[in-house]
Amino acid sequence: MIKRILILLCTAIALVVIAPTLYLLLTPNLEISNLKLLFNVLAGVGVESPHQQTLDSQLQLPEGFRLTRYAAGLPGVRMLVLTETGDLLVSLPRKGQVVRLTRDMDADGRSDDRAVLLDKLDRPHGLAFWKKWLYVAEQGAVGRIEYEPLSGKVTGQYQRLISGLPKEGNHWSKSIGFGPDGMLYLSIGSTCNVCVEKDARRATIMRFNAEGGEGEIIASGLRNSVGFDWAPWNDALYATDNGRDMLGDDYPPCELNRIEQGQFYGWPFINGFADLDPDVGQGKESLLETSRSPIFGFRAHNAPLGIRFNQSTVLPENYKRSAFVALHGSWNRSTPDGYKLVSLHWNDQEELTTQDFLTGFEREGKIIGRPVDIVQGVRGELYVSDDYSGMIYLIEYVGSAF
Repeated sequence: MIKRILILLCTAIALVVIAPTLYLLLTPNLEISNLKLLFNVLAGVGVESPHQQTLDSQLQLPEGFRLTRYAAGLPGVRMLVLTETGDLLVSLPRKGQVVRLTRDMDADGRSDDRAVLLDKLDRPHGLAFWKKWLYVAEQGAVGRIEYEPLSGKVTGQYQRLISGLPKEGNHWSKSIGFGPDGMLYLSIGSTCNVCVEKDARRATIMRFNAEGGEGEIIASGLRNSVGFDWAPWNDALYATDNGRDMLGDDYPPCELNRIEQGQFYGWPFINGFADLDPDVGQGKESLLETSRSPIFGFRAHNAPLGIRFNQSTVLPENYKRSAFVALHGSWNRSTPDGYKLVSLHWNDQEELTTQDFLTGFEREGKIIGRPVDIVQGVRGELYVSDDYSGMIYLIEYVGSAF
């Protein structure tokens, strides 16, 4: 009996990990940055959390900023949300958990404690607060539960308000956030690298009221917009988007889009800045007239995920109108690229420039981390998740005297 179970288990592993890996390896025009990254993409396999000494010697920040190892041992950690008391909630999709990291009360730069708030969920990913409720975006649903910030505990029953979300194929994760209008925004990625979707909800951002309901699609043609946030100076919604794979090292660009009601952003027929896709774009020339191009292009395969606008006056003046973006890094590329945080800066004419912010996760092909999400605390500090090393980093501005 035990032998049969082991055989079945090995077969399941082969189907889930080995078969897709072989398929990808045999795919024409496939470039792989690193086999470890391929297994990370397919099965969430990561690396050991690096020690503070490694971080100090390898990671770089602008002058005046300091990084510490806030929490480790969080395999596959993804999205983040801060409570009003400064505790950090994190999602662990492959464990089916939402975990609370207690705020740093002893000022050593580390979370003081941790506890599992929710367990046995369906690959929880996005997290958001609205009034007394903690909202969780699972693979196929959005649920909520009452959260008590002083005790750091959930109370009552977990309720699924939105169910039946599409979860087959690639890009299973769902991200959520509440906008200035008090509505719940939900991003749903595509099933594939490039294809025509059967379900209109795929590759979109949708909007629901706080109690759930049917919802509406507000933007489409977004292959995988894991991160989105609102600019504090004009309440405009911006979303990152991952460009497609299998078209070489340097094409197409990944994107930052300004999301507006009813607009189409190109995928799968149009890549980047009004380029018809070579596989499915033939005969779709008319879409070029109405499709929205990104407002900014990241390097191909850099995989921008979390985005967070600076809300603090503590940071230097040049961060006044800025956002931080986590570049998860390439897998479909012959040489690794990405694996860092960048800052985007808007001038008064809404023109964009970019700067490296946190770098050093990749050196000579060796990768120690893949940033995912970013949240900001009341003192301007940034918390950054890393699903490759199972880490949360804390970045603080301590001034030019540091």
